[in-house]
Amino acid sequence: MNYWIGVVSRSHVLRGVAGGFAQMNHGKQAPLNRMKAGDGLIYYSPRESYPDGAPLQAFTALGFIRSGEVYEYDMTPDGVSGFVPWRIDVDYQLAQPVPIKPLIAQLEFITDKTHWGAVFRFGQLKISEADFRKIAAEMGCGHAPQQVSPVQPALF
Repeated sequence: MNYWIGVVSRSHVLRGVAGGFAQMNHGKQAPLNRMKAGDGLIYYSPRESYPDGAPLQAFTALGFIRSGEVYEYDMTPDGVSGFVPWRIDVDYQLAQPVPIKPLIAQLEFITDKTHWGAVFRFGQLKISEADFRKIAAEMGCGHAPQQVSPVQPALF
């Protein structure tokens, strides 16, 4: 089992949570292909919306990869003509958004505590189980997948 952070605006995270899927790096396939069934995923949202939304800097959702199958989805019926991103299904957990700044000193994957935002620049990163557990605990989640609704009312 691996643990991942995806870097996505909060408004896009909420769409994924409501639909039970994940997209990363503007719909690219490669980041999703790294994930396997059972892997943990936490979203970090630098902004409320992309590209110019208000700064947020918070962990905004947590889930577990369902089957690991990556698939294309035509967003034309959703009003985005011609955009066909790659997706992967996720079982999201009930979670509270958590600001990152109080956690920076505790997280192993942030090695440069002064320039902590640099670690998120590629849109996806693998983290340790220990860091996943720390963030999950702060978000009010247990470590293991739970059977819950794919919608997180706390994020709306």
